Amino acid sequence: MEIISEELIDLAIDADSKMTAINVLADRINQAGRLHDHAGYIESVVERENLTTTGIGFGIAIPHGKSAHVKETTVAFGRLKNKVDWQSLDGENVGLVFLLAVPEECQGDQHLRIIAGLSRKLVHQEFRDTLQQASSDQEIVNLLNDSLAGVVA
Repeated sequence: MEIISEELIDLAIDADSKMTAINVLADRINQAGRLHDHAGYIESVVERENLTTTGIGFGIAIPHGKSAHVKETTVAFGRLKNKVDWQSLDGENVGLVFLLAVPEECQGDQHLRIIAGLSRKLVHQEFRDTLQQASSDQEIVNLLNDSLAGVVA
């Protein structure tokens, strides 16, 4: 199964906070049948978020949860209608969100490899512009699958 698919993309999230954005994307992961326990997974994401912000700059956040409540490694992507405060490292509000779900028993650093793979792409303005302007879920899926090829075994 692919790490990301069209059902895991939302290009028009109406969120007024980072928790709303996280919940919308977590719902998509849950509806795709990739979680054992929705509430438990959300709890793991919130715990991680409380350690330090996942707002990495450039208007992007990569919240993530590694938990026994996750069936398989998944990336959901959302574009927010209005940017929200994420306490980002650069002080910018966030408009693009990648929500990662990783099973507890997964290779120790799989989520870190995904984050690193995304981060290497996200530093490029052209890549961010494509994410911002893509008009279809499939366009995003293709872009991200290409970007993460080889990162996820």
